[in-house]
Amino acid sequence: MPIQQLPDTLVNQIAAGEVVERPASVVKELVENALDAGATRVDIDLEEGGIRLIRIRDDGGGIPADELALAISRHATSKIASLDDLEEVATLGFRGEALPSIASVSRFALSSRTAAQEHGVRLEVDGGRIAPPQPQPHPAGTTVEVRDLFYNVPARRKFLRAERTELGHIEEWLRSLALARPNVELRISHNGRLSRHYKPVRDDGEHLRRVAEALGEEFTTQCLQVEHAGAGLRLRGWVGLPTAARSSADQQYFYVNGRAVRDRTVAHAVRQAYADVLFHGRHPAFVLFLECDPRQVDVNVHPAKHEVRFREQRLVHDFIYRTLHEALRDTRAGMAAGHDAAAAPAGAWAAPSQSGLGLPVREAMSAYAALYRAPEATGTGGGAGAAMPAANEADAPPLGFALAQLHGIFVLAENAHGLVLVDMHAAHERITYERLKSARDGEGIRSQPLLVPLSLAVSEREADLAEQHADTLAGFGFELRRAGPQSLSVRSVPTLLADLDPRALVLGVLSDLREHGQTRRLEEARNELLSTLACHTSVRANRRLGLAEMNALLRDMEATERSGQCNHGRPTWVQLSKPELDRLFLRGR
Repeated sequence: MPIQQLPDTLVNQIAAGEVVERPASVVKELVENALDAGATRVDIDLEEGGIRLIRIRDDGGGIPADELALAISRHATSKIASLDDLEEVATLGFRGEALPSIASVSRFALSSRTAAQEHGVRLEVDGGRIAPPQPQPHPAGTTVEVRDLFYNVPARRKFLRAERTELGHIEEWLRSLALARPNVELRISHNGRLSRHYKPVRDDGEHLRRVAEALGEEFTTQCLQVEHAGAGLRLRGWVGLPTAARSSADQQYFYVNGRAVRDRTVAHAVRQAYADVLFHGRHPAFVLFLECDPRQVDVNVHPAKHEVRFREQRLVHDFIYRTLHEALRDTRAGMAAGHDAAAAPAGAWAAPSQSGLGLPVREAMSAYAALYRAPEATGTGGGAGAAMPAANEADAPPLGFALAQLHGIFVLAENAHGLVLVDMHAAHERITYERLKSARDGEGIRSQPLLVPLSLAVSEREADLAEQHADTLAGFGFELRRAGPQSLSVRSVPTLLADLDPRALVLGVLSDLREHGQTRRLEEARNELLSTLACHTSVRANRRLGLAEMNALLRDMEATERSGQCNHGRPTWVQLSKPELDRLFLRGR
């Protein structure tokens, strides 16, 4: 076959293969165009999951009548005019491919009117064939209709899924958009019925209301707010508590300059921030917005604009990791008790004394109490009937004072807001773990020489990294010497990790150095070992504790970083407020 110029319709259909994957892709492109046009309200009407009809109406600036035909031609856009514009692009769309690509694989109609026009104009396209524009009544803004998607490309149409599945993809993308644009009203109808209505949020302070509307109240009641700026970057949003982690990564939303993206650098940074507090196989939930200079991020790396490329990936990675790591580090037990402060009555609150209930509590001080000696100021050293000092609500500790022990597993305490239940093993495990880490960090990492140096075959780049980062590796307890262009001699390893496979450990460390310029694999391995030690040395179930011991445990929980969950991500404590207790017993009804 001779070389020939492809017809425009076929070129557009080929482009549609990259841009238009399914109805959700069409909705994404058209709604993004509406937002770029300044829309504050967008109506999305769907039929049969978007396969039969997608109609997008907006109240944006509209398209002038003389530019309507140009809007559906390839590479025509009002958003960029030069390479400089592309490097600083702040709009969601910019390629100028969406409308002609969609029009080539559907029965397409475009209606629009600007505020300066007396009436609107409608332009119809059927499988790439353009009909003459016609006058049509239309409010200021634009309406795009896409009917019978892929009707003329049967090979693509047969890959579409069931109506419910396609609708689900559309709703998920609109949920992501609703999180990013809380000031925009979104109305979604399916088969003639309103299915979702995101009302606009007028105040930035009410952004969390939109988050609750999109993800549910459960997320907003179990999240931490994040706000940090530095090095030309700003990260804000919400991250779920480790104890609220999910079985799948279905509530992870990340935005760069308002654009929803998936990025390996970001995903790795988030995983590392949660690595020390998340249960195995669980996934954190988050809604995070990263703002940076548009020139520092390349948004033109994926046809559907799902991905970006940061010019300084290491800087972005470390900024996100440190911001989230510090936020999670401060999740001390008791910090959330204030959420129910409004439910607690004002006035003085007396710390309780232990009642005469038949809950077995042995009062003799044990080895555990020697480790966790209660501060004298708390007055927690008495026996079963020892009274706690009276205290007003402001002076009461977050976790309150111990009442008793239940089944040798749980500590029951009373605070200003109601009842606190503590899993004593989980709590003590986290406290022990954090103390082991602090001791390790204070004394430094000791090395243990190998009886016989280990010869390790590596790539030339890995050997170079070992030479360049010799001091860093020595600080972690490794002594590596280059034995050849593609070989290393391992002479010593960290004492804490002497029982692990040094070959796999060294290769993992070098891999992290290659990818991130630093190593976290060693930190993870060390932490796993310390976590195991903490688990086996912590107070076990059925260990009877006295009031002094229980109160000392509560005070240490309040002072220990990440004490809201154990090393495996399980919660260490729960709060039952007075209103919740009233509801359990039907009080006030």
